[in-house]
Amino acid sequence: MPFFKITLIRSSIGLPRKTQGVLNALGLRKRMATVFQPINPSVAGQIMKVKELVAVSEVEDAMTDAEMRTMRKPDPGYYIEKPGLGAELRNLIFFLFLLRWTRKTVLQFKGRGLLGSISEAYISIRRALYGIFLRTPGVHTRVQKQVSEAISKLEGKLVPKGPGTNRYLTLPKEAWTQDQVIAELDKLGEMEHTRWEDGLVSGAVYHGGGSLIKLQAHAFQKFNVANPIHPDIFPGVRKMEAEIVAMVLAMFNAPRGAAGVTTSGGTESILMACLSARQKARTERGVTEPEMIVPETAHAAFQKAASYFNMKIHVVACPGPSYTVHIPSVSRLINSNTVLLVGSAPSFPHGIVDDISSLSQLALRKKGSLPLHVDCCLGSFLVPFLERAGFPTVPFDFSLKGVTSIGCDTHKYGFAPKGNSTLLYRNTYLRTYQYFILPDWSGGVYASPSIAGSRPGALIAGCWASLMSQGESGYIDACHRIVGAAKRIESAIREHTSLREDLSVMGKPLVSVLAFTSRTLNVYDLADAMSAKGWHLNALQSPPAIHVAVTLPLVTAVDRLIADLVAVVEEEKEKERVRIAEGKGAKGGAKGDAAALYGVAGSLPNKSVVVQLAGGFLDTLYKA
Repeated sequence: MPFFKITLIRSSIGLPRKTQGVLNALGLRKRMATVFQPINPSVAGQIMKVKELVAVSEVEDAMTDAEMRTMRKPDPGYYIEKPGLGAELRNLIFFLFLLRWTRKTVLQFKGRGLLGSISEAYISIRRALYGIFLRTPGVHTRVQKQVSEAISKLEGKLVPKGPGTNRYLTLPKEAWTQDQVIAELDKLGEMEHTRWEDGLVSGAVYHGGGSLIKLQAHAFQKFNVANPIHPDIFPGVRKMEAEIVAMVLAMFNAPRGAAGVTTSGGTESILMACLSARQKARTERGVTEPEMIVPETAHAAFQKAASYFNMKIHVVACPGPSYTVHIPSVSRLINSNTVLLVGSAPSFPHGIVDDISSLSQLALRKKGSLPLHVDCCLGSFLVPFLERAGFPTVPFDFSLKGVTSIGCDTHKYGFAPKGNSTLLYRNTYLRTYQYFILPDWSGGVYASPSIAGSRPGALIAGCWASLMSQGESGYIDACHRIVGAAKRIESAIREHTSLREDLSVMGKPLVSVLAFTSRTLNVYDLADAMSAKGWHLNALQSPPAIHVAVTLPLVTAVDRLIADLVAVVEEEKEKERVRIAEGKGAKGGAKGDAAALYGVAGSLPNKSVVVQLAGGFLDTLYKA
């Protein structure tokens, strides 16, 4: 016998006698409530729900005396309602809703634990409340005024103005001569800038030498109009691109059957790796709410990929003193929605290589294995040659069975022209998940291997020429010089009497990047002081630090860097002594650009102001 919904209503006292008789037959005498009661369907189907006392007469009219006599009495105080299709559907939707959020809650507590979940909730609430505070009329007006002033100051630095500045906002009425164009290009190239040519810039310019630039220029000229989307028209470009991928695969111990693509840079390599993992999980496991797990020091492009491709991203702490990703936290966060694990070799902020071996084991533990992407875009042509250049190394490449993809920038320490990178896969079928193919387009069958359609064949030619002209011996020599210079800087910070008491290197960097922080000085003041001496170093946050990415130009300026750093530290220590003597306290009075930006960013629970500043910076880039 089926179950039907039974609802209690309030007292029947005061109703007409005939109505009370119906209610008595139904046993409806008590206050409202709801239970489930078995009843004969032939009778139950004729009994309607009574929500208001006036509706009782409708029940009375709908029942005959015979029906009342033959009706099975439910427990006292109840009447019966047969749920319709709408009610059943409503219950089903509610059940699915409850099931989904119960599952989300379980996964949240499994991945972050009770304290971690409470901490995340607190941070979110604090951020939201501070956002509301920033939008209050008085505060909002003041903040917007300060943001506008900061952006105007930035525009004054980046956008040339004043006498002698020519602005070209429309096409010239008459074509310029080649000499005119060349003269203007020379003038643009000589605009005031940080002297990367003298080795004063951290990273940014991965210069392979003057002779290599001339060779790349020749390759550009030869393949200036080439487009690899037309391999039949430009077969030489197709050949060079395939050979670039093959050479880089060999560097990373790729197994037989491995594959890869070239991309426009490290960001596109990361985007494509994330897209491939998402599509693989959707196709093979039916995952519709994809998640990836990344170290907090992983490149920002993983956050961009999560935003672009609607993926949830779990950011895992990289605590000191090692600053590698916390493996137990990664393990706890893995669930049925996980589509990708990530490790860096090395990370951009601190130059630390994550524990790729442990990540590989985690990836293989999952049935069918999870994709594991190693971001080696920064390490590129250094990490594979560390051992042969005489430096310690750790496992990080396809020799680990769990590694399924690797990103390697040929335009960094491969010295190729900017706009070159590679994405490598353990096998060809993983690569197919990043393809876009449209078979029924009116313009013909459309297929592209990555985000771009048309691509500059000249860049591919420049990359191929760089790899061939350097060879293994050239890259081993460059690795020896670059990593050796980074080791000298690290040793100076750890051992120099003027540096070791105030500065500390973060973790154990293995490659070309190292970061240092300070427990006694405002590290952003140090960054601004180094800028005043002509250096362009990278300020970090969470925790505050400075990082140096050594390049070939910087190798020649290492002694100057160390000497300037010693001088700056001594100057800042003297300022601290004066502050303390004046009773102002230590680490005060930060006034420079880095201190202003990162000091504010680190202190704000809601980063909307920083977002506005960054957006203003991007807008400024397009002001002619």
